[in-house]
Amino acid sequence: MGSGEKIRVGIVFGGQSAEHEVSILSARNVLAALDPARFEAVLIGIDKTGRWLTQDAQKLLAGGESPRLVRIESGRPVQLPSPLSEGASSPVTGRIDVIFPVLHGTFGEDGTIQGLFEIAGIPYVGAGVLGSAIGMDKDVMKRLLRDAGIPVADFRTVRRDRFDAEPRRVLDEIAVLGFPLFTKPANAGSSVGIRKVAGAAELADAVRYAFEFDSKMLAESAVSGREIELAVLGGTPPTVSVAGEIIVEHSDGFYSYEAKYLDEHGARLELPARISADELARAQALALRAFEVLECEGMARADMFLKKDGSLLLNEINTIPGFTAISMYPKLWALSGIPPRELVTRLIELALRRGKQRAAIRRSIAP
Repeated sequence: MGSGEKIRVGIVFGGQSAEHEVSILSARNVLAALDPARFEAVLIGIDKTGRWLTQDAQKLLAGGESPRLVRIESGRPVQLPSPLSEGASSPVTGRIDVIFPVLHGTFGEDGTIQGLFEIAGIPYVGAGVLGSAIGMDKDVMKRLLRDAGIPVADFRTVRRDRFDAEPRRVLDEIAVLGFPLFTKPANAGSSVGIRKVAGAAELADAVRYAFEFDSKMLAESAVSGREIELAVLGGTPPTVSVAGEIIVEHSDGFYSYEAKYLDEHGARLELPARISADELARAQALALRAFEVLECEGMARADMFLKKDGSLLLNEINTIPGFTAISMYPKLWALSGIPPRELVTRLIELALRRGKQRAAIRRSIAP
């Protein structure tokens, strides 16, 4: 790349996950925030069959706001791994200097595609392979948080083969948590596959529903508290935003997929959250501690509960938080003094810096 050339940013979105449509909406907002004086976008959409296709910027920007209305457009096929393994350049995409993955959920947020970029030697935005995998697996995440002394809700983990072998015993073990409780796939996001279970009669169906999305599921005690979210931006050291609060008004009674994306009145955001200075300081410290414990890099959104007694309980961390028009991550940073263009620029700069650091790591003991 010459000194006068723009940095070419590969924005990869869509993907084979239940959050395909949300990813398209996020990609549009990342593209809109990209500084045209410094960066040139290379758009790659992954359709639901797994095909990698070039996408048109104007069509993406002109798309609707509803997940029901967006889709990956037909485009020129991008053959993998050749565009990445041959110096990040191909006749189809041209040169790619850094990747901005906007892939929520499976095969995008779980470390799989991060591994591809690592092997190809291309810098990319966000957590690495390990941090991505931990952040995606709610079971592993909660065990690491718990072992680090970070409070989490009481939970039970169940694998599908064990449930198939002894369903009654598994249901009895889960019921010990008490009702209401939540059932959820271990590896999914945006509240996909989650159900709030009011009693034992509903439990078996809820467990089976979670297993439609993953072979491992969690049952968690319901927590009575306010839903607080904070945004973390990587760096040395990482920084954390002010807090926002999600106030759910949807009939599901929790921040479900429908409440997030399909019902325009399903939830409202309180920005900033109306919490005390002490509560904010403790929430920020908790978010930064979780970012460190879970091996996060680049960006993350920390979701937690503020209970009536003032204590905080971490729910989860999201390593590729939404960038949609209603998403908390960019809204929190805008409220904290970092507008979308600066935020996207800083994320790309962090990725390029990490790429240089990794390229300098010695890979051989030979002289």
